[in-house]
Amino acid sequence: MGSASSTHRSKAIFLDIGESRTQKVIFSKYCSPSDIRELLCSTTGLARSPYRVVALTGAQLSEKDEVFQNVLAQVAEQFSRAFKINELKSEVTNRLSILEKRVECTYQINARTELAVRYNDISPLENHHCAFTFQISSQPESNIFSNMDPEIFKQARQGIINLILATDMARHGEILDSFKQKIDNFDFSNEEDVTCLKMILIKCCDISNEVRPMEVAEPWVDCLLQEYFMQSDREKAEGLPTAPFMDREKVTKVTAQIGFIKFVLTPMFELVAKLFPQIEEPLVQPLRESRDRYEELKQIDDATNEIHKNKNESLSIGGKKK
Repeated sequence: MGSASSTHRSKAIFLDIGESRTQKVIFSKYCSPSDIRELLCSTTGLARSPYRVVALTGAQLSEKDEVFQNVLAQVAEQFSRAFKINELKSEVTNRLSILEKRVECTYQINARTELAVRYNDISPLENHHCAFTFQISSQPESNIFSNMDPEIFKQARQGIINLILATDMARHGEILDSFKQKIDNFDFSNEEDVTCLKMILIKCCDISNEVRPMEVAEPWVDCLLQEYFMQSDREKAEGLPTAPFMDREKVTKVTAQIGFIKFVLTPMFELVAKLFPQIEEPLVQPLRESRDRYEELKQIDDATNEIHKNKNESLSIGGKKK
């Protein structure tokens, strides 16, 4: 556990809780005052609005307050050391600033963009990634293949292209069905079987965010949803078809993740686990736990919405009686 004297150079703040009372808090360089306030309010059940965090140089606190401070110091330090929340938030923000210029293949095709025309509507983004990869690697200072035998390079290039193109989600069903047909009699000496396995494994890597701890995965879920919403908004503005799972008016983070985990991630990872049972605990189980967590959140959301609905109906009825 960390302390105020840790190498993270923790800073001291005081939480003003009203009635001339303060609580001292230690937090590391990775946590902002608002992060600590959020953590305190979430764990103690305090309302957020009346409280503010004030930075001070020092103060005399009672022994009881010092004990409270030490507990908070440990929580805050451990929390920030594990996940570096502010750095992660900053990176997500930077990524979001780039997303305005990036849209998925469906938009590229429907909008008949330059990339879609160039690659004949066939995985335009993935084909672009392939082309750009080898364009970069063809430069003398970047050519990692320069000493490779031409025949081996040809095979390596084709393998890289196959795997990049496999990440196009439009091909998800096709690749998964192919793997399903091979799984019961999988032959590691069969080149076709191994190629299909490689495609499945790169797909698992590509969309594996929900396998990671919630504190790491969730900021990227928010980032992805913003990308989807921006694409959907653009499609609506341009009169193009929109996918329901990208429409901010039809989907929430909770419902989106439940569907994605249940119908895309879990079936694929469970299929791979048939071939490699050792991934069950580190990879498949976290997916199930993530699904369960989102389903619990959905129950809370549904209950909250029902309360609001009933309240509004009561107000409406009361207004009519008057």
